[in-house]
Amino acid sequence: MSEAYFLYHSIGMYPGKAAEMAAALADFATVWGQPDDSQWGRVLPLRQRFIDRWRAILKAPQGTVTTCDSVTQGLHMLVTSLPQAVLRGRTVLVAADCFPSNHFLLSGLADRLGFSLRTVPLRQGAAFVEDDDMLAAWTPDVGLALLTWVSSTSSHRINLVRMVDHGRQMGSLIGVDITQAAGLLPFDVGVPEVDFALSTSLKWMCGTPGAGALYVGPDLISRCEPSLRGWFSQPDPFNWDITRFAYAADIRRFESGTPSCMAALASLPALDWHAGQDHAAILAQNRDLTARLFDVADGIGLRPITPRAAEDRGGSVMLALPEAHPGAAVVAGLRARGVTTDHRGQTLRLSPGVVTTAAGCDQLDKALAEVLHG
Repeated sequence: MSEAYFLYHSIGMYPGKAAEMAAALADFATVWGQPDDSQWGRVLPLRQRFIDRWRAILKAPQGTVTTCDSVTQGLHMLVTSLPQAVLRGRTVLVAADCFPSNHFLLSGLADRLGFSLRTVPLRQGAAFVEDDDMLAAWTPDVGLALLTWVSSTSSHRINLVRMVDHGRQMGSLIGVDITQAAGLLPFDVGVPEVDFALSTSLKWMCGTPGAGALYVGPDLISRCEPSLRGWFSQPDPFNWDITRFAYAADIRRFESGTPSCMAALASLPALDWHAGQDHAAILAQNRDLTARLFDVADGIGLRPITPRAAEDRGGSVMLALPEAHPGAAVVAGLRARGVTTDHRGQTLRLSPGVVTTAAGCDQLDKALAEVLHG
């Protein structure tokens, strides 16, 4: 596996990933292909183990976490289940550097659900939305604020404690997208207490697409009535009386029909691997390597758009590329030299993780110099 792998903001790798995923999927095929009735008895407990792994990452209580296909779908599940009074005639607050998919969803729901979407802009020439600007826009009319813990385009990390404290004073519901740091930076849904949280199993979790996680706080669960409901939304899924439906008291009310399991089972080896690691050591390695990336940037004359202070950033270092070197061409040149990364426009995104090494950073340093300066 490449030592110059810098794609933890996107996919994520760990030693043995391909073999363990193949084994998990082969086991599923064996179970599901048996001509008997053992399938659900084997598969549903594995899905629950996936959920429990996410509960441990989030430090969330029993009955507060379920699966979703993506952060966007999980956000839709939550927002459309809220009582009308939470959003109608009020404001939903987001930052302009949120994950664009979430913004696409909220802008489409605004008229339908009767809220105004307030998007806090970046200052001229800035790479991320300043915390102060977010707080200034967060007024008492905000019914819900969706926070992006770590930006996918700058790796800027918000001061979550400060945000949540302000939001409580405003009386808002508070949700947080933790995707860009989940599994790397410690997170606790209760410290500070948020109303809901969303993530996928990609990136630092090293899982697969389609394996999202939605946390909803116990107090909020009881107020939600998901419109997409079905037999698994009930306390007893085997209630066949079509005239009698009741929501489960816990997070199961956000489930609907027969649960999707494949992505959870395919990601479970990665979550099991992660659960067995020294998380402090993983973070320390990342901090050592990101410090090296800042040195690489300084040496080659590229401007970092990621804050240098560790407490202000996630696990990535984003660099501004000169206009004379289109991002796609730089990434292609690095790929040809054995370095794996990507770009967003003229932003080069670099994210070292467990398979990345100091030698890989040296390889990047040399490859970047060749691509940019010949």
